[in-house]
Amino acid sequence: QVQLVESGGGSVQTGGSLRLSCEASGLRFRDYHMAWFRQTPENKREGVAIIKYGSRDFEYDDSAKGRFTISRDDAKNTVYLQMNSLKDDDTAMYYCAAELRFSKWPGLDPRRFTFWGQGTRVTVSS
Repeated sequence: QVQLVESGGGSVQTGGSLRLSCEASGLRFRDYHMAWFRQTPENKREGVAIIKYGSRDFEYDDSAKGRFTISRDDAKNTVYLQMNSLKDDDTAMYYCAAELRFSKWPGLDPRRFTFWGQGTRVTVSS
């Protein structure tokens, strides 16, 4: 079955950096759009970034632009989220998600993603 396993979360000071990873199995990774979402302490699920299959296109939420970078390594079935200049507001549980490329472009709408990981927690404090 499909599994998405996130790692790389932790506690970091304001202004610091973290690199999240999400390794996928049970699917043909290269055929999937991959995205990162986060669930805030207020229980709101927000789209952070998405990378199209084949690394051809990206989309970022305004809160992530200029600070976060999404990338993928199809040989390793892994998608990454490099997070720099972290702010307290970035504190959340971060999830990766996958959606088949033949589906309508999902953008950063969580309702359009079929497969989800269990999440990795990021805590940013000053």
